Amino acid sequence: MQKRKLGKSNLEVSVIGLGCMGMSFSYGPPKDKQEMTSLLRTAVERGITFFDTAEVYGPFLNEELVGDALAPFQGQVVIATKFGFDLSPNFDPRGMKGAPGLNSRPEHIKEAVECSLKRLQVETIDLLYQHRVDPNVPIEDVAGAVKDLIQQGKVKNFGLSEAGAKTIRRAHAVQPVTALQSEYSLWTRTPEKEVIPTLEELGIGFVPYSPLGKGFLTGKMNQNTTFDSSDFRSTLPRFTPEALKANQVLIELLGNIAERKKATPAQIALAWLLAQKPWIVPIPGTTKLNRLEENIGAAAVELTADDLRDIDSAASKIKVEGARYPERLERMTGL
Repeated sequence: MQKRKLGKSNLEVSVIGLGCMGMSFSYGPPKDKQEMTSLLRTAVERGITFFDTAEVYGPFLNEELVGDALAPFQGQVVIATKFGFDLSPNFDPRGMKGAPGLNSRPEHIKEAVECSLKRLQVETIDLLYQHRVDPNVPIEDVAGAVKDLIQQGKVKNFGLSEAGAKTIRRAHAVQPVTALQSEYSLWTRTPEKEVIPTLEELGIGFVPYSPLGKGFLTGKMNQNTTFDSSDFRSTLPRFTPEALKANQVLIELLGNIAERKKATPAQIALAWLLAQKPWIVPIPGTTKLNRLEENIGAAAVELTADDLRDIDSAASKIKVEGARYPERLERMTGL
């Protein structure tokens, strides 16, 4: 599989990564550990070298799964994890209903990293993101704490997640930011306005999460799709029957291009992201081998300038219905 560098850093990863969250968290009950271990190892065999996890996924289960599964491949893969939540005993792991409070105090970051190192079974974390910006802790203090960890050899690269342009600049001035991870896809294009130009200017890579719109852009959902209460999507305004129905026009657009390219809607959605900038690396998540192979296949789909113009022209006429998060979670983004 082709590789890409995240911005001006020397962090080189497979052009498509693997988001591991759904294996343990948010999309129903945790999946079978042996099956997920096998899937993670197959991903390495197929050329994926970039894996994304976080302490909050589970909590803790996902880091343990990733650590165990990828232990035989140390030095061959890049594992990204995240800090920034206060994982108190009342946190409800069945979704983000009992969403934990934010905590990016420097002493908390250092404790979280020690625990993540153990769970991931590594001596150094390849890429450490602040999971959400903590309005109670100056970003300079956060960047300074990670800078200390980098100097101690416990972390290699610093990342931010769902941060706004001003926060990115302030953090980058203290400790260069290697990558920003935020939601970005054909149905969430907010980063295009301010964030992507800022990343380009500063030489920071971009790692879109939910590049397939939490499954919607695969074309496998409609207004009759239902979600179990343990599935995070059951709480999202964009996944109500009305919104799912209204947003089908986006699937029709992807389907038309997919037919022309002998690809699937999901592959077109990923290929569109890859075509935006050479330093963008999406991390679609999956728990199924056939989906993993489909996502990997997107790297071989070439969209011409005409294809991209057609997609943009059609997409600009589509108004996506429904907020991507409930209000209290939306408040944690774009700070």
